[in-house]
Amino acid sequence: MSELSGALKRQVEEAFGHVRVRGEISGFKRHSSGHCYLTLKDDRACIDGVIWKGQAAAMRFRPEDGIEVIATGRLTTYPGRSKYQIVIERMELAGQGALMALLDQRRRMFAAEGLFDEERKRPLPFMPRIIGVVTSPTGAVIRDILHRLEDRCPTHVVLWPVAVQGEGAAGQVARAVRGFGAMAPDGPVPRPDLLIVGRGGGSIEDLWAFNEEEVVRAIAESPIPVISAVGHETDTTLADFAADRRAPTPTAAAEMAVPVRADLAHHVRELGARAERLARRYRERAGERFEAVAERFPALDSLFAGQQQRLDDVADRLPRALGQRIAVARGDLAHAAGALRPSLLDRKLDRARDRLEAIRLTDRPIRARIADGEVALERLWRIAEQLHPDKPLQRGYVRVEKRGGGVLTEAAAARAAGLLTLHFADGTVDARVEAGGKPPAGKPRDDGQDAPRQQNLF
Repeated sequence: MSELSGALKRQVEEAFGHVRVRGEISGFKRHSSGHCYLTLKDDRACIDGVIWKGQAAAMRFRPEDGIEVIATGRLTTYPGRSKYQIVIERMELAGQGALMALLDQRRRMFAAEGLFDEERKRPLPFMPRIIGVVTSPTGAVIRDILHRLEDRCPTHVVLWPVAVQGEGAAGQVARAVRGFGAMAPDGPVPRPDLLIVGRGGGSIEDLWAFNEEEVVRAIAESPIPVISAVGHETDTTLADFAADRRAPTPTAAAEMAVPVRADLAHHVRELGARAERLARRYRERAGERFEAVAERFPALDSLFAGQQQRLDDVADRLPRALGQRIAVARGDLAHAAGALRPSLLDRKLDRARDRLEAIRLTDRPIRARIADGEVALERLWRIAEQLHPDKPLQRGYVRVEKRGGGVLTEAAAARAAGLLTLHFADGTVDARVEAGGKPPAGKPRDDGQDAPRQQNLF
């Protein structure tokens, strides 16, 4: 077999030592060795080609799929695969390929209809409950998507299996996109919140199904946001322009679809800790305000001290006054007893009882004093309201506190604290002390005026 292959190789190279062909590049690939491999084709035939590293580096343009070129070289065979190929020594541009021309025509048509406008792009859901995937069930795309979703944030995935290249592939992809959009939200299979349409890389012919009109229109009309993940990063199809987002790879599409669950949990914990710190700070400041107000209230004992003392004095004098009055009455009675008749005595006794009843102690004076005390207490309360630490803030003053809490009354303490909170009448403002110090004593201010003295707050 080796001898036959060698004979065929010599026969071909001798018969076609130098050829010049025109065709469209397809399946272009640059190997890590620097050699390039491609296929040249026209409407009836195709031939494989190879460009060795030296000739590839000397080319004046970069070969791409869909470009029509004129290649000059020699024919040879590759015994390892029993095929013939052209070793290209020189390549020239011959015009735009038919596929690329058709692709550009469709792109301009869809763009004129507004299918690629940025205004039509919808935002992707932050946390989709269900993700629909339109791709081949046997390819690496679905495995890459599932594996990446499992790593980031496990999500329910519904696969609609389709052919991604070849005859009928475009129709299957379009029906899958429309089928997902036609699902009922509360049906047996709930409608997905997000769609991923994808396949692996390939030549322009392999990806052509995603340039077909029915696929582009189905994606553009989908009621569900769509991520296009067709081919590798350098591959571009019309489906990418019609989708709401384009992903360079299927793995990148899975990363766009869901956030990282661990990052979300960490963010929630940070928010909880922040809320706890804010609540603690609010409680501490409320305690400081309460203590500041309480310090300006007079003691309860001092409010009623004078009234209590007068009440005790009256209570002490009352028994003695009554005793003295009774003693005087008894002396008068004894002095006039001889001249008194029972009836006269009874009348004097009645008058004495009336006078005693008149001087008997009642609670009216005490109530009057209590009422006076209440008036005085109300007056003191109004004074206390005027002494409230936040009251001067309504007249343009500011209360300065450290960022962590605590009132500052000296400039040195403010400079030492660095981070301050300024309390105004309508809210607070966080501030920072800039570098600088107090001007030397006896030195005039920069503006030539003496600093005004702050008036007494009270």
